[in-house]
Amino acid sequence: MNIDIKLHKEDLPDQLALSDKIAIDCEFMGLNVERDKLCLVQISTGKNDAHIIQLNRKTYDAPNLKKILQDKNINKIFHFARADLLFIRKYLNIKVENINCTKIMSKLARSYSDKHGLKDLIKEFTGNDINKNLQSSDFGGELSEKQLQYCAKDVIYLHRVYNSLNNILIREKRDSLYKDVIQFINCRVNLDLASFTNDIWSH
Repeated sequence: MNIDIKLHKEDLPDQLALSDKIAIDCEFMGLNVERDKLCLVQISTGKNDAHIIQLNRKTYDAPNLKKILQDKNINKIFHFARADLLFIRKYLNIKVENINCTKIMSKLARSYSDKHGLKDLIKEFTGNDINKNLQSSDFGGELSEKQLQYCAKDVIYLHRVYNSLNNILIREKRDSLYKDVIQFINCRVNLDLASFTNDIWSH
């Protein structure tokens, strides 16, 4: 598969035309939001394209990217939105609007499985077996071609995964439950930022 990959320094170009439904993923220097900085944001329109934004980690000045993320008319598809939104809130200092999360969708739709990772979902719904070996690589410096390919493959399949999971949710009459759950996502991020990372409803 030929993927149209474009690497953008610091921000998306002015007047870039995207669709009203985009897939988004992020790469960090680690998983500790207080220590490890947000490095990359990658976006796909679902047409084998990937726009990879290498952020300025001194200023995080990316007005075009921020405008898109805050646009309520653009549906944003994440996988494990909780983590991506946490780093976006911390470093870009914005609240993302109109969010969907394929990990939450999978947990509600695919009760026949306990495997809800992106690799598993892509394999089931697209037949593609992606390599996740570069997940723990250094995204803070110059990016290799293999890293760019890895970043792109994390977003180019998300539209198809989302559509397949949505069909199951509707068929199993769990779509309303999902809509209720996803409304909580920004509250979950606020709890993470306040260091309440455990289940506050547990005994």
